[in-house]
Amino acid sequence: MAEMKDTHIVEIPVDEEHQQKLSCAFNTTTAIQNHPLMEISQSPGHLLLLKLWQREEHLFGRKIALKESRMDSIKREIFQLCCFFIIFHGFFFNILFTSSVGAKEHHTCKKWWIPSIVSVSTSLVFVFMLQVKLYRYWKVWRQLQREKNDNRALTRCIQELRMKGASFDLSKEPHIGRRMKSSSVEIKWKPLTWCSQYLITIFLACISGLVFPACKFILCGF
Repeated sequence: MAEMKDTHIVEIPVDEEHQQKLSCAFNTTTAIQNHPLMEISQSPGHLLLLKLWQREEHLFGRKIALKESRMDSIKREIFQLCCFFIIFHGFFFNILFTSSVGAKEHHTCKKWWIPSIVSVSTSLVFVFMLQVKLYRYWKVWRQLQREKNDNRALTRCIQELRMKGASFDLSKEPHIGRRMKSSSVEIKWKPLTWCSQYLITIFLACISGLVFPACKFILCGF
């Protein structure tokens, strides 16, 4: 007769705290598997779209940084032109006043239009150069605003894709490059906007216009 072997069953007691840990670990594993990013990693189409949009977002960031750097450079150039404008007229009027005091009145007054034309011509050159710099500045500023708007639209789509996961519609595209039509209020206040943007040019042009009679007053009035 075959020998019977005793079978021993060992029961391992499981307390309530251990059960909670097992349940928590199971819930965490389930949550990870159902997470939108996990769904995206398992879907080739959504994963490719996420990588493309992240790359495009990085390119937008680089473009924005370059345009901001360009704007800072233009602002420094505008400041230098304004300083040169002031320095030039300071030397010019100093020399003009000195020559009017040292020379005879009728001799200097007869040729007052020569320094006036020289001063006005030089001033107009400064004004023209300043206007070009301001035009470039506001052009870059408008491009920067469009880049920021496009970047915000792309960022919203990336966030929506990350939250929805595989349920995200792959046919959806960010509204990039679309411009809103100008309202009647914006059209109405467009001249005021232009004046506020080119206020420095208007101010220097007015100063240039006052230089012409100022030369005659200095040479013929003292």
